[in-house]
Amino acid sequence: MKLLPRLQVEGSAEWLARAATQCLIDEARLSPKPGLVDSRGNGAHHDLTLALMERSAHSLTPTFQALAQQSWQRPADIALRQTIGRLGREGEQQMMAATNGVNTHRGAIWALGLLVSAVAMLGGDAHAQQVADTAAGLARLPDDAAPKVFSKGLRATHRYQVPGAREEAQQAFPHIMHYALPQLRQSRLNGSSETHARLDALMAIMTSLTDTCVLSRAGMDGLEAMQHGARAVLSAGGSAHPAGQQALAMLDRQMLALNASPGGAADLLAATLFLDRIESPYLTH
Repeated sequence: MKLLPRLQVEGSAEWLARAATQCLIDEARLSPKPGLVDSRGNGAHHDLTLALMERSAHSLTPTFQALAQQSWQRPADIALRQTIGRLGREGEQQMMAATNGVNTHRGAIWALGLLVSAVAMLGGDAHAQQVADTAAGLARLPDDAAPKVFSKGLRATHRYQVPGAREEAQQAFPHIMHYALPQLRQSRLNGSSETHARLDALMAIMTSLTDTCVLSRAGMDGLEAMQHGARAVLSAGGSAHPAGQQALAMLDRQMLALNASPGGAADLLAATLFLDRIESPYLTH
């Protein structure tokens, strides 16, 4: 009789891993995204392609599954935090091996890894806010084994004195919960296609996120251009409306001219799609 719960855990962990992977792929394919890799091309990147992004996403499925298995109905404590950190770093190595050393999804491993773990901690059945709050509790715990290395994102947060991916998680993902998820669902209610709803959710994130990928590439001018441009898309009625589409095309041209790519916003969009799927697992969007 003890095998049944374990089989259920394994099945749930596998589902969570597949869902997280699919959300990374859905984000990568979404088009047209300003400055980002999408179905049209490579955006502002010279070392990334859609095929590479998809290969990277598939390489992370075992990591997401291991995170879910190890986190199942466990409390947030230092031991779990260190396990999650170790699995995340191992997943990053698998990603780098799959991409020949190109950083495709390091930020997504952090955000989605925490959220996958949080769903598992809650027994696989939870609302988005519960998941975000649980993930925040994990993110606030120290991981002494983490390498003391300054990534481009961390360097940008220190240089410009702005919050980054770490703070976003520690604050329970406010750009997902207060911006992206409500916008995604509102756009659907307004009759937008799933593509337009997802693009609007991305714009909602970009209106206020201090995206360290953009800061690293284009400084504060690039960040302000991103935020202003995203607001213009939503102010024009969103990506489903002709004026919104024009504003989105203008933002895309700006991001390409600045060699800026809002990768942090893209990571949070993938995480948004994951939380949306957790709350409605039987819907196919």
